[in-house]
Amino acid sequence: MLAQRLKAPSQDNSSNITPMGFIFVCTDKSEKYMLESLTFPQSKAYGHRVFAVKPEDYIFLYNLDSDTLYGPFLAETEGQYDPNLELFEGKYPYYVKVKTIGDIKKLKNASIFLSKLGISWRDYLTNKGARALISVLEGKALPKKDEGYIDKDYRPPIFSTTLWDYPKQSYGTTPKGNNKYPGVTPAFIIYNLIWRYTKPGDLVLDPMAGSGTTIDVCKEERRRVIAFDIVPTRKDIIQADARALPLKDGVVDLVFIDSPYGDNIKYNDHPRNIGHIPATDERFYDELEKVMVECNRVMKERAVLGWLIGDQWAKGVFVPVGLKIYERLTKYFEPIDIVCVVRRNQASNTPFWQSKALQHNFFLRGFKYLIIVKKSSKRKSKELNIKWNFYER
Repeated sequence: MLAQRLKAPSQDNSSNITPMGFIFVCTDKSEKYMLESLTFPQSKAYGHRVFAVKPEDYIFLYNLDSDTLYGPFLAETEGQYDPNLELFEGKYPYYVKVKTIGDIKKLKNASIFLSKLGISWRDYLTNKGARALISVLEGKALPKKDEGYIDKDYRPPIFSTTLWDYPKQSYGTTPKGNNKYPGVTPAFIIYNLIWRYTKPGDLVLDPMAGSGTTIDVCKEERRRVIAFDIVPTRKDIIQADARALPLKDGVVDLVFIDSPYGDNIKYNDHPRNIGHIPATDERFYDELEKVMVECNRVMKERAVLGWLIGDQWAKGVFVPVGLKIYERLTKYFEPIDIVCVVRRNQASNTPFWQSKALQHNFFLRGFKYLIIVKKSSKRKSKELNIKWNFYER
């Protein structure tokens, strides 16, 4: 009987997407609320996982204190956001409503079983992985460990270091931008920025939208988005020059820019395109500085800007484009950090060019800068009162 009920989600799912599995976490303090209300909330740190949930996905609840797993449940709603959710005074605003599938099963010492399956509660479980976990909850023989239990590409990780690396341009079940577009932006960069620096409903601006990657990511993650380009590539991109944005002052919560790195890529023939100016010409930085000033104008106080940029090496000449952009940005913004984004799948990443780089003693571009800054009207140097640890040699 249970097996027949478990088939229902894939038959009734309006999107015809095979249900996945998600493990929500609780503690002894929150377990009773969650099991009685069938509302599974999570903090901002895991909001991106909650928004990945679709109706009819399989849900499990794992108590971190008691090492106990409960389930299975089915998601009754997609992931929701409510900053006024009562649990712990709104500190857990992301949630999903669930429904039971018969009696709720209980598995003690759950970490042992999860480890034997090769599953972590942080993983996105495939349909196969969810069913394996249900089998364990039912007390059946432990299934064999299988790499097919986890979908590693369903959502990108939220990176915790300043080295960001993701093997693909897009992720999930829907494309983000056009991976054939020259210099297309990796979608995971925008994903990371909006989950770190915005909340659902905030307004994100991309003044150089290209193929629209920012639009696609923001819509899926439920942020408002407005995108401009001097030559739009799709209907939801508005034609405008990034140096003169048709926006009011102080309305944007986050800006993302993947600007030209010089004249190395031909985007279009528009005479005002900054990408026609070589990175060796100071005019290139002067024009991008006008973009910085305009972004500052439309941003709210404390809003964040992420600028993706790469250096240039051509015909024996190295140009530190990223450092020059950073220098200009800090004239108008307060720096937050610089992230190294690993470059993958670029045209030079071939055995031919790798051989040439060694033969002629030059370096291929292996990373881009993601410069993260914020608008602040009170930009003062901060004296850090830090007691560093020093060790005898």
